[in-house]
Amino acid sequence: MSKIIGAMILLLIVASCGGGGGSPPRNLDNACSIIKQRPEYLKAFRATEKRWGVPMHVQMAVIHQESRFRSDARTPHRFALGVIPMGRQSSAYGYSQALDGTWDDYRKSAGRRGAKRNRIKDSTDFMGWYMSQTRKRNGVSLYDARNQYLAYHDGHTGYARGTYRSKPWLLKVAARVQARAEMYQTQLATCRRAR
Repeated sequence: MSKIIGAMILLLIVASCGGGGGSPPRNLDNACSIIKQRPEYLKAFRATEKRWGVPMHVQMAVIHQESRFRSDARTPHRFALGVIPMGRQSSAYGYSQALDGTWDDYRKSAGRRGAKRNRIKDSTDFMGWYMSQTRKRNGVSLYDARNQYLAYHDGHTGYARGTYRSKPWLLKVAARVQARAEMYQTQLATCRRAR
């Protein structure tokens, strides 16, 4: 019996230290702190910047808005009559909050069949792919965090139609994404010089 209890305690200790899981880094207002705590994030951001041209600060600002850097982020549940569970609001999942169908399109188009939404390197690559499509289809600069976010949220067709214009709340969110991208850009320049 004591061996079983000991094994359970060891399992709990290992599980609590298991590499962060879905837990985000501390101090999400400091880009240098984020990449210092999670060097694998820096590697993923750089790879996406190299492959797709999307700057690190834009990637980071969108991930912050979408998931607050939680690998297992999901949309909230919907309830009928306030108590009957009706499933989640959408299929969005992971760091990038990619929807099932869009994620499947990405995996086929980008040749990343084994990609997973809860892996930072796959989520950033997805964002790079999607944002490069936004540039091709809608002419939005990869450095324009505000409009990239609007197209990310409303989709390429919705963005082209201007659906975001009738959503004042979304325009405010996009402005916050832009401000965060600018903040991260300034911070990243500082911490890069310190290296």
